[in-house]
Amino acid sequence: MKIGIAEIIVICVIALVVLGPEKLPIYAKKLGASLKEVKKVTGDLSKDIRENIVEPLDEASAPLKEAIEPIVSLKEDVNKSIDDVTKSFKTIGKPAKKEEAKPEVIEAEVTETAAAKAKTEAEMQPEVSAEEKPTLAEAYTGRKAPRRQRPAAKTAGRRSHNA
Repeated sequence: MKIGIAEIIVICVIALVVLGPEKLPIYAKKLGASLKEVKKVTGDLSKDIRENIVEPLDEASAPLKEAIEPIVSLKEDVNKSIDDVTKSFKTIGKPAKKEEAKPEVIEAEVTETAAAKAKTEAEMQPEVSAEEKPTLAEAYTGRKAPRRQRPAAKTAGRRSHNA
């Protein structure tokens, strides 16, 4: 619960009305002294708690943390070994992978291979008309892709704008 400036002003006005202007400074001094004493007691209490509870717990937990450290590292090593074994079981029966080339090199090789293949096929086949000329995909795969026929325009039933 936080008290803002507006609440403090309301409390001061009520105290002024209830106590009167003669007694208000006396009670304000007493309230200030009481708050100072409460702050001092809570500071001493928190210091005692820190010295008597928190610090001894930290001292007692330090050897436990040191004792757990090898167990944690052993757990990490075991988990790593389990992961390695799992990966090797997954790769059983699969061919060993060669060192992966960079994507740019692979793309260049594919482009060069497709171009060379298309060139040799073009040399072997007689001249083809523009309609029968194979697409790049057809040249690369060696299979002819089916050509789609465009549907005929339906003019029946449409209104003319000229009528």
